Amino acid sequence: MLKSLSSPVWHPFTQHLTDPVTRRITRTEGAFLYEEDGRVVLDAISSWWVITHGHRHPAIMQAIREASEHFDQIIFADYTHEPAEELARGLIGLVPPGLAHVFYSDSGSTAVEVALKMALGFFHNRGAPRSRIAVMQHSYHGDTIGTMSTGERGVFNAAYGPLLFSVDTLPFPSAGREQQTLDAFEHLCRGGDIAALLIEPLVLGAGGMRIYAPWVLAELKRIAGVHGVLFIADEVMTGWGRTGTLFACEQAGITPDILCLSKGLTGGAVPLAVTLCTPEIFEAHLSRDRSRTFFHSSSYTANAIACAAACANLEIWRTEPVAERVAALTQAHSARLERFRSDARFADIRQCGTIAVLEIAMPEGGYLSQAGPRLRTFFKDRGLLIRPLGNVIYLMTPYCVTPAELDRAYEAIDEAASQDVGALQ
Repeated sequence: MLKSLSSPVWHPFTQHLTDPVTRRITRTEGAFLYEEDGRVVLDAISSWWVITHGHRHPAIMQAIREASEHFDQIIFADYTHEPAEELARGLIGLVPPGLAHVFYSDSGSTAVEVALKMALGFFHNRGAPRSRIAVMQHSYHGDTIGTMSTGERGVFNAAYGPLLFSVDTLPFPSAGREQQTLDAFEHLCRGGDIAALLIEPLVLGAGGMRIYAPWVLAELKRIAGVHGVLFIADEVMTGWGRTGTLFACEQAGITPDILCLSKGLTGGAVPLAVTLCTPEIFEAHLSRDRSRTFFHSSSYTANAIACAAACANLEIWRTEPVAERVAALTQAHSARLERFRSDARFADIRQCGTIAVLEIAMPEGGYLSQAGPRLRTFFKDRGLLIRPLGNVIYLMTPYCVTPAELDRAYEAIDEAASQDVGALQ
């Protein structure tokens, strides 16, 4: 059976016996991927939500080239370097006020792992340990052991159950049922053992692109503050303009105690992640007692070339009209979604900033629905990279996408929704 596979590469989230043969990309540019046979593919999901300005933005590519003339990887325990220092200063100037320290890692999952360890270490070092983490129903925070533990239990992590720790789960704050979520969190906090609330602000990504209101986020932060519970914002996906503002937390007017960023941090060009925290969390680990050290690292912490790419990304946000592009893309989605809002083929139409979601109405939905792979093949045959979450189709394009390119995606969605529902299941 294995001899039929043409490559030794094991791809992520891929069932190699049923998924279509993987196509080879030879180059990228702007909003497009170029296949070896000449086919041009519109990257309508920003290559898993990482590409913001477009593939191979010239300023970011130049920063990578220049940094590689001076740096490769440098041990970050004994040394520092200017790209990391410059990036940290720049980030503190951009994020919600009150965050003062930057810890580097290399992916969204590790950024959240760092956040969890910071939270538990904070209480441990203060001599008042708390051990429980609260999360939201349908959450997804990554694929490491800690982040799987804090994510929704199901097909993604069923095989690894013996390794996972238990968490306290809040119901998702669906429209009209928000108070149930707030009451549940208040009740948990009164128990006195909750160290932190870990949450995806405004949009739950892999959990189905579920959207909730900014005022709920603000109220959760208020409750956490009253009970001394740390508030961790996982903005790995929602950061860098995706929800319409630079960071989703801005829409609720809050500063989290801990903020996790990755994906668009380098414009999507190379891997890098950061976990930012308040002075109080840093100072809880600051001591002449070496046992209170924050014991976390990875071999590639603060890779200098990746930091240089991120510095270039910050400069793009400062000098180019990125906010205007985000606003225009938000409006473009709104205009195109309008035609589907009373369409019986869709169970729900929703949007948050540059994220547009169209949920096809069908009896059997969910991630393992056959609608997902069949829709994915349908879009791929039309030169579109769109990876539905089961029957949930979403668009999250680079900000350089043109109106005509966006029209292509929506026309294909319209066509896909007209297919026989039974054939998709």
